[in-house]
Amino acid sequence: MKTFTKTTLAVVTGFTLFMSANSMAATELTSDVQKESYSIGASLGKYISGQIYSQTELGAEVDVDLVIEGVVDALKNNPQFSDEEILTFLNQRAEQLNTAREAAEAKIALANLTAGNKYLAENEQKDGVMVTESGLQYQVVSEGEGRKPNPQDVVTVHYKGFLIDGTEFDDSHKRNEPNRFALMSVIDGWQEGIPLMNEGATYKFAIPAALAYGDKQVGIIPPSSTLVFEVELVKVEAPGDNAHGMGLSGMGMGGMMGGH
Repeated sequence: MKTFTKTTLAVVTGFTLFMSANSMAATELTSDVQKESYSIGASLGKYISGQIYSQTELGAEVDVDLVIEGVVDALKNNPQFSDEEILTFLNQRAEQLNTAREAAEAKIALANLTAGNKYLAENEQKDGVMVTESGLQYQVVSEGEGRKPNPQDVVTVHYKGFLIDGTEFDDSHKRNEPNRFALMSVIDGWQEGIPLMNEGATYKFAIPAALAYGDKQVGIIPPSSTLVFEVELVKVEAPGDNAHGMGLSGMGMGGMMGGH
């Protein structure tokens, strides 16, 4: 029988490998071949450990001794199951994990949606906070004197982005580089909010999940998250040849591009 192929290993998703430090006698490693060989095993062990941990986090059970036995049998080219049987069992496990993962994500999304609604309800009571028909909330930090952008325009902005617990997920100021993009290319909350501003203004926005990424996970932003931004509208430009391809370069969490 064949040993585990790369494709077969990729089917595995989950677990953490608990082994006693005394379960195996330490071998003195002197030659490069010994050190390199050991490193292959250590790398494989770390991969399996991470896979095991992620599965147990979802509530899946695993017999770690049998995981180790399976690895050893495969290395000896003597697994107890055929490749087809192994894939069947791994696919069966994958279906169980997908169900568990979807349930966990739904629970997180519901919690975020509930927390976001509470935040928005409290925030709209603050002095100076305005609420649009869509539910977007905005507050003027400072007004500008330039023109307001049209939906087709290209804008340059400096901004900070936060989750409602205060976690900062992006800050163009730290990169010392504002972002320039076509207004129609960003999330709905920005498409609606930025045209309220005059060039030179700074506004604070509280954006409901439905106007941000909905139930998608984007970077460190959890699903169904209400987002808070402080945005300075630096420049407004009409669309043209010089506006193409600028995008939102530099945004480590994937940018405000696209919405949902």
